[in-house]
Amino acid sequence: DPSMSDDTILVVEDDPTVTHLYNQFLEPEYTVVTTTTAAEAIDVLNGEQAPEGEELPDSIDAVLLDRRLPDEPGETVLDVIEEQDLDCRVAMVTGVEPDFDIIDMGFDLYILKPVTRDELTEAVETLFTRSEYGGLLQEAASLASKRALLEANKADDELDASDEYHDLLDRMEDLDDELLDLADTLSADDYRVMFRDIGSQ
Repeated sequence: DPSMSDDTILVVEDDPTVTHLYNQFLEPEYTVVTTTTAAEAIDVLNGEQAPEGEELPDSIDAVLLDRRLPDEPGETVLDVIEEQDLDCRVAMVTGVEPDFDIIDMGFDLYILKPVTRDELTEAVETLFTRSEYGGLLQEAASLASKRALLEANKADDELDASDEYHDLLDRMEDLDDELLDLADTLSADDYRVMFRDIGSQ
């Protein structure tokens, strides 16, 4: 089927009801591989072992990662992705309200449960758009998402009092400068392609 995507999404979620929902939302457009623990997810990401009854995919393009897993926190999976420099984008999908500790976590999007079909499909599309970006843009988009998330969930005085939040703003400013330098070297068409969806985040 030519409309089928070759993109593979790894779902790391221990609640079978939630996993079933994700599968309904995402298949058949994407190939979905499901795991219930951090250890299983790491095996799949390393290409070592497929979940029971599933085939090991050639590569994982995006991960929907629960933050609370039965064996280890979702952050453990993020650390492996980062340490091994795996080329996949990650959405943390969780019931845990975001706190300032999210700033140092290597995810692209943070989505609070419960998730609607529209939210999930839009998140996945955003992840795949971002996978086309270079590293600088991926980081800028991730930081922008974290900033928006914290500003939506924290009071102004909490933001003001947080060193991590101020570090985040400083990093975004530095990145802006780097991206401007980069933009100067791009053709108009390249520029449009690179920045077309950053405004919508």
